[in-house]
Amino acid sequence: MISESDKLNMMVGYKQTLRAINEDKADRIYLAEESDDKIRSSVESAAETKNIQVFYIKSMRELGAMCGIEVGASCAVILK
Repeated sequence: MISESDKLNMMVGYKQTLRAINEDKADRIYLAEESDDKIRSSVESAAETKNIQVFYIKSMRELGAMCGIEVGASCAVILK
C-alpha cells in the first residue's frame, strides 16, 4: 500500500505526523486501528480540519512493516 517512492517522503510516529499536518506538509495519513484512543482522535481531528485523507491499517505491527521498520507504528504520514 505504501510505494517505495512514498517511503522516501514518509515520516513515522505521532509527533511527526501531527507536525506535518499542522504545517500543511501532509499528503496522506496512515493510522493503525489499534492505536491509543488519544492518538487516534487527535490525528483524525487534525486531518479532518486540514481535509487530509486517513487510511486505516489493522494493526500497529502491520503499519510498522509497511513503513519498513521492525517495530509497530501508531501512525505515519506521506509528505507532499
